[in-house]
Amino acid sequence: MNGGVPARAPLELWGGVECTVNRLGDAYLDQLARNGHPDRLDDLDRFAALGMRALRFPLLWERTMPEGPASADWRWGDRGLARVRELGVTPIVGLVHHGSGPRHTGLLDPRFADGVADYARRVAERYPWVEAYTPVNEPLTTARFSGLYGLWHPHARDAGAFAQALLNQCRAVVLAMRAIREVNPRARLVQTEDLGRVYSTPALAYQAAYENERRWASFDLLAGRLEPGGKMWRYLRQAGIRTSELEWFREHACAPDLLGINHYLSSERFLDQRLRRYPRHTWGGNGRHRYADVEAARVLAGGAAGPAALLQEAWDRYALPLAVTEVHNGCTREEQLRWFVEVWEAADTLQGRGVDVRAVCAWALLGSFDWNSLLTRAAGHYEPGVFDLRGPEPRPTALARVLRDLADGRPAAHPVLGAPGWWHRPQRLSYGPAVRDAGEQRRTAHLELALASGRRLRGPPLLITGATGTLGRAFARLCELRGLPHRLLARDEMDIADPSSVAAALEAHRPWALINAAGYVRVEDAEREPDRCLRENRDGPAVLAAACADRGLPLVTYSSDLVFAGDKGAPYVERDAPSPRTVYGRSKAEAERAVLARWPDALVVRTSAFFGPWDEYNFVTLALRALAAGRRWTAEEAVVSPTYVPDLVHASLDLLIDGERGIWHLANAGAASWAALARRAAELAGLDAGLVAARPGAAPAAPGVPPATVLGSERGVLLPTLDSALERYLDEMGPRLGLAAGGDAGPEGLEAEAPALEA
Repeated sequence: MNGGVPARAPLELWGGVECTVNRLGDAYLDQLARNGHPDRLDDLDRFAALGMRALRFPLLWERTMPEGPASADWRWGDRGLARVRELGVTPIVGLVHHGSGPRHTGLLDPRFADGVADYARRVAERYPWVEAYTPVNEPLTTARFSGLYGLWHPHARDAGAFAQALLNQCRAVVLAMRAIREVNPRARLVQTEDLGRVYSTPALAYQAAYENERRWASFDLLAGRLEPGGKMWRYLRQAGIRTSELEWFREHACAPDLLGINHYLSSERFLDQRLRRYPRHTWGGNGRHRYADVEAARVLAGGAAGPAALLQEAWDRYALPLAVTEVHNGCTREEQLRWFVEVWEAADTLQGRGVDVRAVCAWALLGSFDWNSLLTRAAGHYEPGVFDLRGPEPRPTALARVLRDLADGRPAAHPVLGAPGWWHRPQRLSYGPAVRDAGEQRRTAHLELALASGRRLRGPPLLITGATGTLGRAFARLCELRGLPHRLLARDEMDIADPSSVAAALEAHRPWALINAAGYVRVEDAEREPDRCLRENRDGPAVLAAACADRGLPLVTYSSDLVFAGDKGAPYVERDAPSPRTVYGRSKAEAERAVLARWPDALVVRTSAFFGPWDEYNFVTLALRALAAGRRWTAEEAVVSPTYVPDLVHASLDLLIDGERGIWHLANAGAASWAALARRAAELAGLDAGLVAARPGAAPAAPGVPPATVLGSERGVLLPTLDSALERYLDEMGPRLGLAAGGDAGPEGLEAEAPALEA
């Protein structure tokens, strides 16, 4: 005690692995099968090393007993829970995670709850020392996706199915905890739910009011506080739920011991009946109005309420201990850092005001697959988390270091944290701005002010060379998009091969890192101008490396696939020894050696064959212009690794922020000859690929260039496929070329037919 004020326990760091096993028709999409976590016991050591006090441990019904008790396989639970216990980490065991159970049952099956309870008892009997459980994760969210929007099994789209799925899951929680507590009376219920908030135009205020009441339904049912005659009681009765089914929850109240609030940037929504303002895939309705359903941060002038306001609401309503049980942002690395730190600081601020917030849980420790489509297809879209799986073993990202600092009581420290996240910057307003109502402004203003100091743009810049080049300009464009303070320098502002010029620029701008996107790029001319090529490509990077080493500054510089002879017969990886055939290739190979000798912490990126939407003279753009005009296009058969410049820049920035070093290969997955690249671009653009002719030889007008310099990687394939890159290129460049767009905007009508609550 100190002056009558009880000392508060430090905020705890928890963690969790994305583990959804959702069903689409007769197929299951299993995140654990895709991320491989159950096959890597040492993942648990990686997690514990972050300073975690608790881990949401997935011991899921569908995976453990896919065909009933006779099919039970406890190997993962036995090995994993034993190791968690050895590491001193508290497991919070999850039994159903956005699931509908094994094939013999489902969310609308009257036997579903009894099945979950039977499984829960078996788990408790096998692991009687486990004391924390989440029998069913996010029952309300799962009921919406499965019973209201038709996304997951049983793919229903009506109020009755939604209501029944919700009650079956909540009943499963009650019965499961009863069964568990008969084995272990000390067992605690950690009940999770995605808690958002909905805003709207005045015409849709009734729908927003209904959804804002609905978001508490699972907690209210479990706590036995759904009042007869109240809004949700009436709604559930209208949806076909019997009074006796609702009374059952009041008679068998199972209030959570801790409310787990799952909150995402997409959790707060804005409803607008003015459909023409929004893309079609955001359209839905409730039978009374058609409306768009979009992220509130993209519309509201004052921004969404944010985690502090929502945690405060949950505390005011229930006065139960809280934790933020999922924090993840499928975004660029600095935005992931900014989001986690903002949620952590919000929880810490509220804890200091007397709100019983226990922990913040880093979710998707291993990233997640295909949540960009709400798990409606298995397209292989991967979002890294605290660890990145796109290599031989999970690679810690910058998040890992920040989490360790927070867990140890140190403030989060990274230069990118000086700028606000996209959800606070003016560029977020894709559809707005709309003004939140005055009452909402008053209720959340004090909480928003508590975090306002973290929203100002501050901190040292990134210094980028190559102001006149494709790569330098792309870095400046995407740094602006990502909220990264930067300075793009031309040669007259910093001559990279002149030590005094470099020193002066570093002193003037005091950057936190340097990206060298300058250099000599004319492969053919290098044979006639070797001295100039070597000065720009070898001497300049060496000077930069020495200057950065003296100051301890991170450095990124670029090399080329042309450091290789092209005769390997397989993709080149990072450890392969350079053997260049050209002056240009030699300049890059010698630069690699010089840079890493002077500054071993430098990041050297080998890449190849740029194309992109911001350079009118790259190969793909020139080829498509010719083909669109009906002209033949001739290209060489030299095989390369085409690289989409936006993907290259994003991956480079992520690696820089992560603190990676040494040589990395970055190119889009998939090799192609120049001719094949032109044909594939033509096919995706709807043009006549038959107009592309191939001729033997090397890259355009470059004698001596090797025939096949495909880049592979043993460190990690970080860029998407070539087809994905071409589709996104056409999405942006196609209209300017008068061509068809390439990509798919995503699932349409996801927020469809949400029924209105009667006033």
